[in-house]
Amino acid sequence: MIQKGLIVRHLVLPNHLQNSKKVLKYIKEHLGRDTYVSLMAQYFPTYKAMQTNDINRKLTEEEYQKIENYFYSLSLKNGYMQEIEEDETRYVPNF
Repeated sequence: MIQKGLIVRHLVLPNHLQNSKKVLKYIKEHLGRDTYVSLMAQYFPTYKAMQTNDINRKLTEEEYQKIENYFYSLSLKNGYMQEIEEDETRYVPNF
C-alpha cells in the first residue's frame, strides 16, 4: 500500500498512441524509472466525442497492448495495467 508519493494516471485514447508514448517517455526522462504509472484503458466516447472521428470509439486491445509493450520497453518499473472491459460505463459517476 502506498503511503505517500506520486502516481501518474494516464488514460490511453484510441488513435492517439503517439501521445501516450510521449507521456511515458517524459515520465522516464523527467520523473524517473521508479515512478508509479497507472495506464487506464476505460475510455469510451460520450457526448460530442461520438461525433469526433479519431475518438468516437473505445480503445482496442491491440492499441492498449502496444502502449503496455512500450511501457516495458522503456524499462519503467512500477506499472498498473488495467484490463479492457466490455462495460466501461461502470466508471461513470451517477450525476
